[in-house]
Amino acid sequence: MRDQAARIRTGTLPAAPPPGDQDPRVRVTLGHLRSLEGRARGLTFLPRQPARSVLNGRHASRLRGRGLNFEELRDYLPGDDVRAIDWKVTARTGRPHVRVMTEERDRPALIVVDQRMSMFFGSRLNMKSVTAAEAAALAAFRILDQGDRVGGIVFGDERIAEIRPQRTRAALDRFLAALADANGLLRAEAPAVTPISLTRVLRSVARIAPRNHLIIVLSDFDVADAETERLVAGLARRNDLVLGLVSDPFAQDLPKGLKLIVSDGRLQAEIDAGDSTTHRHLSEMASGRLAAILDWQRRFGVPVLPLSTAEETLPQVRRLMGLGPR
Repeated sequence: MRDQAARIRTGTLPAAPPPGDQDPRVRVTLGHLRSLEGRARGLTFLPRQPARSVLNGRHASRLRGRGLNFEELRDYLPGDDVRAIDWKVTARTGRPHVRVMTEERDRPALIVVDQRMSMFFGSRLNMKSVTAAEAAALAAFRILDQGDRVGGIVFGDERIAEIRPQRTRAALDRFLAALADANGLLRAEAPAVTPISLTRVLRSVARIAPRNHLIIVLSDFDVADAETERLVAGLARRNDLVLGLVSDPFAQDLPKGLKLIVSDGRLQAEIDAGDSTTHRHLSEMASGRLAAILDWQRRFGVPVLPLSTAEETLPQVRRLMGLGPR
């Protein structure tokens, strides 16, 4: 473990195996993401949710569903719903008028997936980047299948790919390809760079999805600040926002007596987690960040789906959405 940690950012790890031999717990491929289509059946992102789904509030669904489009104003006719009367137009014209509305044919969904180097970590089963990618693919397949438009934002340390929501298989394939490409760039010998901030990504989300979208953000929410919170609160007011908090058990249960080697690619430092004070500070830092994101559920009314790298992705997604094992 110590040797691995020391070499993560120094470029001294052994060469990666050829693509055909890559471990799917470490890296995803486009073929793997496409293979999840059949397993996405049974999931739903519509307002009617199973009773035990985390997308259910105390009394109603957290998902508002499709909106209404204004069609026309016309004279009131016997039998019209009086709740549809436009009282301002009625007062101005002296005759009762009603507003005719039709339900939107579909609802756009935007899936935001973090593939930065902070996600390239896992101590049990998957890398966080793999768990996020698999959850994103499952959601994308199901949203398109239920007749809604689907698109996404995939971001790494240096690149952002934007796919506008469309109700086409081509748009879904572009999203999956962008996800596989971003995941393929994650490697232990990657040079140290200043990663794209989550705040910058959320600004792009607000531009693409100003209102009435389903927005799913899958990330470890590394370096979330006050501006991040403000953007999350704004998106939640105007959209259906779901946060997938991807974490690893290592951060929540830091082993005692462990010595960690950390590096930025140029300099290295050893952290002695065997020291009780250091261990406590590291644990508090990790648990505090998780608690802050979970607290958004209470403060902003945003459902948070805690996803762990210690378990296969599909079973825990089904459990969080109130479904039994397949």
